[in-house]
Amino acid sequence: MNIIFLGPPGAGKGTQSKRLEIRYGISQISTGDMLRAEVKAGSDIGREAKALMDAGKLVSDSMIVTMLEARIRQPDCEKGFILDGFPRTVAQAEALDDMLARLQSKIDVVLVLQVDEEALADRIAGRFSCAKCGASYNDASNPTRESGVCDICGSHEFVRRADDNRETVTSRLASYRRETMPLLPYYEASTRVAFVDGMAPIDGVSAQIDGIMTEVEKITQK
Repeated sequence: MNIIFLGPPGAGKGTQSKRLEIRYGISQISTGDMLRAEVKAGSDIGREAKALMDAGKLVSDSMIVTMLEARIRQPDCEKGFILDGFPRTVAQAEALDDMLARLQSKIDVVLVLQVDEEALADRIAGRFSCAKCGASYNDASNPTRESGVCDICGSHEFVRRADDNRETVTSRLASYRRETMPLLPYYEASTRVAFVDGMAPIDGVSAQIDGIMTEVEKITQK
């Protein structure tokens, strides 16, 4: 089954994608990770992408889709894939659909994580992680059990991303509404689009997604 996750930054797409990957054996594909892997491997397209990034330019949609096609052809994607963070625009969605059509494939379901933007801004602004082991925490929803001590490794050193602040979050949310929300009518015209309450507890969000997956599996197997 081929799945796209949509939702604003910090909505939990990465967390839920990883859970789906484990439960269903579907490979999660991050275009950012894929791009970095190509650059590290020194492939032809990786060298071209690195030259663009070093020059401060964006990697083209066509280049991303070419890398994505090669990734989807790998054996671990036989059961399907999960896209988190791509497509972001209608133009990218059209290019993706064209590529999948060549592979005689398609997107089976688009999962949309819906969140309260004000609460989401608070959630993101409260994020921090252990500088040693990378364990993730949140001031409000997931603090360390002992103040100033990592639950996992006992370290006393923590870091916060520079862009995890309300001003940056507000700008990113505005960009999401402007560029990515138009994907909804695009996919609603041809694909199953399912909305998920992203403000529910993590396990509750997973339960909603499991219910949707069950319904989609019944349809795709007919």
